[in-house]
Amino acid sequence: MSALVGIGMAIVLIIVGMILKGGTIASIISPPAFVMVMGATFGVMMASSGMGTVGMMMKLSLGSGMKDPPENRPETITTLVAFSEKARREGLLALEADAQELEDEYLKKGIRLVVDGTDPELVKDILETELAQTETRHRVNQQIFKNGGAFAPTIGILATVLSLIGVLKHLDQPDTLGPKISAAFLATFYGVAAANVYFYPMGNHLARHTAAEVALKELIIEGILSIQSGDNPRVLAEKLWAFVPPALRTPDEGGAGADEERAAA
Repeated sequence: MSALVGIGMAIVLIIVGMILKGGTIASIISPPAFVMVMGATFGVMMASSGMGTVGMMMKLSLGSGMKDPPENRPETITTLVAFSEKARREGLLALEADAQELEDEYLKKGIRLVVDGTDPELVKDILETELAQTETRHRVNQQIFKNGGAFAPTIGILATVLSLIGVLKHLDQPDTLGPKISAAFLATFYGVAAANVYFYPMGNHLARHTAAEVALKELIIEGILSIQSGDNPRVLAEKLWAFVPPALRTPDEGGAGADEERAAA
């Protein structure tokens, strides 16, 4: 879970660095500043992306969004090559029962379309349309976090300015200026920290999920169309392994290039 580990590491190291500089944890705690910055940030995020923004953000942050995207391409290639071999021996209709046992709904849909005798161009169009809609939905979720990253620092500065306005009204009390100015700048700290330690990293992490899912579905589309056209299973395997980074291939699948890339890594 690289997102959870990375964000946790960033927070811990920031705090450790502050302590090594002579600061204390208590010195960066200011509930009024935190409420002002985060409350306003969530407010403008809802105004930008809808009322369900905060709920979706928390769902992604506490659920599958925190996990690393799964790498299912090798297993999917094995399944598609097996289907290709069976289709060449027994015909496309023989895949109907196997399709029912598939856990991947996208692959299941593609095999069903092929078994039903759907025109190859229509199969490709249907699967690519679903892929495009998946990317669109994912971009909406990523935009939630990108909006948070854009708004939080500015709102932090706004909160700092408002706090400093209050401080400047008490210039006749010089002994209190230092603590009050320090507390005022905590709002900027909260805004910048929230953007760069949470919002932007999570947005980028979700983009990795999207890239992984798109890569898998593109592989599935190519495999299904090849099965439908009756390609040789060996040729199909060579074609599909081209979608997989050499580091994830075995020597038989990627040849010497795979070994060289793994050694370089």
